[in-house]
Amino acid sequence: MHVFVTGASGWIGSAVVDDLLAAGHEVTGLARSDASAKALEAKGVRVRRGDLDDPGSIRAGAEAAQAVIHLANKHDFTNPANSSAAERTAVQTIGDALAGSGRPFLLASGIAGLAADRPSTEADASPFHGPDSPRGGSENLALEFVDRGVHTVSLRFAPTVHGIGDHGFIAVIAAIAREKGVSGYPGDGSNRWAAVHRSDAARLVTLALEKAPAGSRLHVTAEEGVTTREIAEALGRALNLPVASIPQDKVQDHFGWMCRYISMNGAATSTVTQELLGWTPTGPTLVADIDAGGYSKA
Repeated sequence: MHVFVTGASGWIGSAVVDDLLAAGHEVTGLARSDASAKALEAKGVRVRRGDLDDPGSIRAGAEAAQAVIHLANKHDFTNPANSSAAERTAVQTIGDALAGSGRPFLLASGIAGLAADRPSTEADASPFHGPDSPRGGSENLALEFVDRGVHTVSLRFAPTVHGIGDHGFIAVIAAIAREKGVSGYPGDGSNRWAAVHRSDAARLVTLALEKAPAGSRLHVTAEEGVTTREIAEALGRALNLPVASIPQDKVQDHFGWMCRYISMNGAATSTVTQELLGWTPTGPTLVADIDAGGYSKA
């Protein structure tokens, strides 16, 4: 299958591209920079130049492919409205391009906000609708295209997709710990994050492309929930720093923009996803990656 991948040179996307190629698929990747284009070409990937601010390149890539996997995101956490607007425009563009074709459209979504007092499940509908909601309401927008003849599948990634080289949330928390001289966690540290190793996430995406029914909501999670205290303790060991609770009235000052995310409930199960796709995570746990030194270097 010829697959167009946005975010093809990113942390998750590059692993997904490798897995797609290993499974025999042909890949075209959206590349914003010369470096990204060169890295993709070295893998044997076709390159389409463009980015999330260029809907024309996204539409052309979608129209020329047999399937689309949308993983790109601006991840501008200091200006989430900017990221959300770009995300919604990209999803609308891809959906319009694929309408009536029956072709697969897989998009990255998230776990946050699905359930406040328990682990979320695949049955939980996203509460986010409309352009002013988180991620621009992109999951619900994409799923609306099922009625327009698009084989939409939502990929709800864990808050941390970890591994050696990760520069996501755990790397940010590690950087804050170095800066503050203490590995902190909010309050009693009982709030939990689902986690998945990058290799397991990539394999799930390929399986979803090949097997998932239209309208599926899949959970790209291996561990149901790791507490923020466990994360802080592991980072403390790895960075040789003391570990401490950060009082709730000090969390904003300590973590900055990361406050919103480290305080959230991000636990989630993936039982339905594993049974549906025959997917069994085998990669290291989050704490194992931290203990192995995956986040020890700045």
